[in-house]
Amino acid sequence: MEVSKKIVLLGHFGVGKTSLVRRYVDSAFSEDYLVTLGVQVKKKQIQLDDNQINMIIWDLEGNAKVEEMRSSYMLGTDGFLYVFDLTRPITFNNMKENLDFIRKQHPKAPIRVVGNKADLFEGGDLDEFLTKNNLRDITTTSAKEGTNVASVFEQLAKELL
Repeated sequence: MEVSKKIVLLGHFGVGKTSLVRRYVDSAFSEDYLVTLGVQVKKKQIQLDDNQINMIIWDLEGNAKVEEMRSSYMLGTDGFLYVFDLTRPITFNNMKENLDFIRKQHPKAPIRVVGNKADLFEGGDLDEFLTKNNLRDITTTSAKEGTNVASVFEQLAKELL
């Protein structure tokens, strides 16, 4: 069976949303920081069991408050990746409110929470840091090194089938 699924990446500016998409779709990484204005859309086809999934990945501009995003960008979304930066606490301080808003607006869409830049984390034990900051059920990634990038997208794709 062939299906298309719209995936939207949300989170503060500078958390690595674009880098995650580039690593996943193009197997590339750049140290150059490019601000996403509006939205950038990429496509990736994957095979899961007997299903071909056309993932239409929407990389939205960074914003601290999800409710301030253009609602038109989120129309028809099948699933979300909410990305924060493990090295910048400000990027996850209002995460609960943002996730609550997404769940209210899109109650059937699964959300995967992603702590990016694990390669830059210098706070000691990462698991201890996550527990201390009440960050549960997240996947830590490194767009630079490619760690867990494909798996977080593919876990979301499995939830969408």
